[in-house]
Amino acid sequence: MGKKNNSMEKKLKICLVGSSGGHLTHLHMLKPFWSKHDRFWVTFDKEDANSILKKEKMYKCYFPTNRNLINLLKNTILAIKVLNRENPDILISSGAAVAVPFFYIAKLKGKKLIYIEVYDRIDKSTITGRLVYPIVDKFIVQWEEQKKVYPKAINLGSIF
Repeated sequence: MGKKNNSMEKKLKICLVGSSGGHLTHLHMLKPFWSKHDRFWVTFDKEDANSILKKEKMYKCYFPTNRNLINLLKNTILAIKVLNRENPDILISSGAAVAVPFFYIAKLKGKKLIYIEVYDRIDKSTITGRLVYPIVDKFIVQWEEQKKVYPKAINLGSIF
């Protein structure tokens, strides 16, 4: 009788969006959470992403993203198409710039947004963090010191 009924838990549809490399590694380390849900990924068409996500549904976004207005526009159009097609319940990102158009389009669609600030920025913000901080539902940091930069953040400790 006291046993929890897992079949009663709502299965979410999750969009995991981020750059390849460390950002993708961060998101992949959340596997105990996302593996229980329907999901899809948005990341760069690079060797590490293709290897790590070979059995996952993946949309390839445009890069480079930093200070590249043409790719920002292309990724905004991609965000509209992908989010309309997939209709996720929630978006999760740990950066970088590709998260920005996906988060803003998703916010307009009333989706929940969770951003995880990177581990190696302890006392100053990232550009992506600054851009999404005002619109996210949960902003997660991994160091207590990061709350000086992001006062409304939640410190859940290190993902590593």
